[in-house]
Amino acid sequence: MSHFVSSGARLDRLPMSRFHWKILGLISAGACLDAFDVYLAGGVSAAMLKAGFSTLQLNALFVSSGFFGMVIGAGLSGYLGDKFGRRSSYQFNLALFGLMSFVAAFAPNIQWLIGARFIMGIGLGAELVVAAGTLCEFIPPAYRGRWISLLGLIVNSGLVLATSVGYVVIPHLGWRWMFGIAGIGAVIVWALRHRMPESPRWLESVGRTQEAEETVSAIEAEVAALKGPLSDVPRTQNLEVPPAPLSALFRRGMIGRTLTAALTAIAVNVAVYGFVAWLPTFFVHEGRDVVTSLGFTTLMSFGAPFGAVLGYITADRLGRSKGLVTFCVIAIILGFVYPQMVANAAIAIVGFTLVSCIFGIVTLGLFGYVPELFPTALRLRGTGVAGVCGRIASMLTSYAAVLLYAQFGLFGVLGMVAGVLLLLVIAVLALGVDANQYSLEAVSPDEEAVGADLPLNQGVTR
Repeated sequence: MSHFVSSGARLDRLPMSRFHWKILGLISAGACLDAFDVYLAGGVSAAMLKAGFSTLQLNALFVSSGFFGMVIGAGLSGYLGDKFGRRSSYQFNLALFGLMSFVAAFAPNIQWLIGARFIMGIGLGAELVVAAGTLCEFIPPAYRGRWISLLGLIVNSGLVLATSVGYVVIPHLGWRWMFGIAGIGAVIVWALRHRMPESPRWLESVGRTQEAEETVSAIEAEVAALKGPLSDVPRTQNLEVPPAPLSALFRRGMIGRTLTAALTAIAVNVAVYGFVAWLPTFFVHEGRDVVTSLGFTTLMSFGAPFGAVLGYITADRLGRSKGLVTFCVIAIILGFVYPQMVANAAIAIVGFTLVSCIFGIVTLGLFGYVPELFPTALRLRGTGVAGVCGRIASMLTSYAAVLLYAQFGLFGVLGMVAGVLLLLVIAVLALGVDANQYSLEAVSPDEEAVGADLPLNQGVTR
C-alpha cells in the first residue's frame, strides 16, 4: 500500500457536504469583514471632516495609508501562508486587523488614526490573498468555480453592508462605532476560525505528512458520516516538495503564470478604482445633480453582487479563462458604448451591465484564476505578488483617471480600462492554462518547467 497521503486526490473525490459550507463560511466571513472595512472609509472620512476631527488633506492621507498597508499585507501574507500555513496566516492577519480596529475606534487624534489605519491595511491586504488560495485547496474540481463565485458574492456584498450599516450608525452613534463594529466582528470570526483545519495539501507539501493524514482523515470521517461511504481514491500522489524560493515564481515555466496573474490583479484594480469608484464624480461633472448621481451609482452598485452571480453561472461551464475573456470583451465593447448614452434608462442599463462584467472579472480572476495558476508550494506567494501589483495599481489609477478625464473626458478613462483589459485577454489566451474541472495538481507546472529545486508533480500515478 502506498505511503503517500494523497491529500489532493482524497479531497477532490469528496461529495459536497456541510464541511464545505463551514469552510466557505469561515473564510468568506473574514473576507467580507475586510471588504466592509475598505468601503466604510468613505462614510467615516465625511463624518470626521464634518466633526472637525480631520481635514481634506488628512483624510486623503488616512485613505492612502490604508492602501499602502494593503500593499505590504498582500506580499507579507503570501510569505507567511506558504511558510507557516494558511491558518496561521489568516489568523494573524485577522488578529492584527481586529486589534487595530479597536485602536482606531479610540484614536485620540487623526495622526493616531492614520497610523492605526496603516496597520489595519496590512491585515486587509492579506485577507483576500489567503482566502482565495485556501478555499480552492478544499473544494473538488467539479464545484470549485461555483464556490469561488460564492466567495466573490459574499465579499462583493461588503459594499452594500458597509453602506447600510454606515447609514444607520454614523448619524446616530458616530464614526468611531464603525471601527468598533469591525473589531467586534473580527474577534468573533477569529474565535470561530480557531478550530478550522489547516490545508492538508499544504501540510503534505511541507513534509508534515502525519498531520496531513490526520487532518484529511478527520475530514473524510465528517463527510462520510453525512453522505455515506466514500468512493475509492482515484490516484496516489506525493505532494511533498523541497522548500521553494520566491525566485521560483520567475523561472522558466512559471514566469508566464506570474506575469498573467499580476496583470489580472492590475486589470481588476484599474477597472474598479479607475471607473466604478469614480462613477458619482463622473455623473456630477457631466451636469447631473447629486440626487440623480447617487441614484445611478446605487443602481450600478448592485452590479457587484450580480457580477459574482454571473461568475457562478459561468465558472464551471465556460471555465475561468474563457469566462475572463468573455467578460473582458463585453466590458471593452460597453466601455466605448457607454459614454454615448444620453437617455437615463440607457445610461442605467448599460452602466449596470458594464459594472456587472467588471465584477465578473473580479470574481473569476482574483478568486479563481489567479490562485489556481500556482502550485501549492507557491500558491500564496504567487497570489501575494499579484496582489501587490494590483494594490499599487489601485493607488496610481485614481491619479491617472483624473488626468485622463481632464484631457479626454469619460472616453479617456474608459479607454484606459479597455486597454488594460485587452492586454489581459491577450495574456490569458497566450498562457492557455485553465484549471476548470481539473485537480490543482494536474495543472501545476512539471519539474523541468520550474527547475530542479521544485519537483511539483513527482509521484503521480494514473
